[in-house]
Amino acid sequence: MDMPARPRVFSQRAQKLTSSTIREILKITERPEVISFAGGLPSPQGFPIARIRAAFDDVLDARGDTALQYGPTEGYAPLRAWVAEDMRRHGAQVTADEVLIVSGSQQALDMLGKLFIDPGSRVLVEAPSYLGALQSFSLCEPEFVAVPTDGRGLVPEAIDEALAAGARFIYALPNFHNPTGLTLDLARRQALVERCARFGLPIIEDDPYGELRYAGEPLPSLLGLGRAAGATVVRLGTFSKVLAPGLRLGYVVAPRDIIAKLVQIKQATDLHTATVTQMAVHEALRDDFLAEHLPKVRALYRRQCGYMLEAMSEHFPDTARWTRPEGGMFIWVTLAAGIDTGRLLQEAIARNVAFVPGAPFFAGVEPQANTLRLSFVTVPEPRIRAGIAVLGELIRRADAA
Repeated sequence: MDMPARPRVFSQRAQKLTSSTIREILKITERPEVISFAGGLPSPQGFPIARIRAAFDDVLDARGDTALQYGPTEGYAPLRAWVAEDMRRHGAQVTADEVLIVSGSQQALDMLGKLFIDPGSRVLVEAPSYLGALQSFSLCEPEFVAVPTDGRGLVPEAIDEALAAGARFIYALPNFHNPTGLTLDLARRQALVERCARFGLPIIEDDPYGELRYAGEPLPSLLGLGRAAGATVVRLGTFSKVLAPGLRLGYVVAPRDIIAKLVQIKQATDLHTATVTQMAVHEALRDDFLAEHLPKVRALYRRQCGYMLEAMSEHFPDTARWTRPEGGMFIWVTLAAGIDTGRLLQEAIARNVAFVPGAPFFAGVEPQANTLRLSFVTVPEPRIRAGIAVLGELIRRADAA
């Protein structure tokens, strides 16, 4: 006699899990006829395939026994030293023992949530903010508190003693922000680190796009400014945008006591990041390879961004406003009040065009449903122009409704 199936019993944390809005949209965009402005995917044209293939071959030929073995949780020592030197070249005094190699910066977000957040803990985030971080931190059940933003990004003056009181950290993306594409200017960076130093508020600086600047002048990191001002800054970086995301390789730079705790968390998570990948990436970076490689990637992204901005100027109505990024992969669009971009997405998908509605990027504040994010880097110019023409038509129709 068959016994009745026993119902699954999941943890309360698991029961609160939700799917990523972007990942769900990407399932639709797998259809070849869909013009997708949704995914924040680097362009495959920027992947240095030959260089990475040669790096893996060299590592396996010369040190295969080491590359295929377990490694230290902290990461491959020469790669940690490379990251520290790169930080120093960019104005932040960092030593290798302040660097932890992780399996993509998304893992770093997960570990930092475990390190800092208890249920009900106050966490300050920009409004809007990176959806992947909000999703990761949400597992730890924080109280998200939104810090206001404007056309120049995060507003440091909004962080006062009352807002900072009891907050575990503020999470910020100062360069080519996801989703807005905005860059925090020098004055606001200085004001942010000074206020956080005054209130003892740690900063998590997430900078996956910083090397993708194609306009304007480079700005100092929050890490470098924070160390000079006495602020605690934890910086996240990744090789996903400068080499390839499939490598799943990132890093955390932080004071030694924070790194020590993150090492313990990582030991309980995956022991260590793949040794062979770390060694191959370090090999690929030899001889200042990024100085040769990145200008080509930046030029590609500059062209792609230009195509989209031109098409938007031609097809979008005057009621729409959008950012003009100096780097990175995203343009943020604000439509007339009352337009729901979630509903607009369904109409766009019916016309084989996809984007990401803005509402999921907001936490701790009422979502702005009349916003959306566009990504331009993986779509050829003719499809950019065709897709934007469709969106412009749908937006004009929504304006008239």
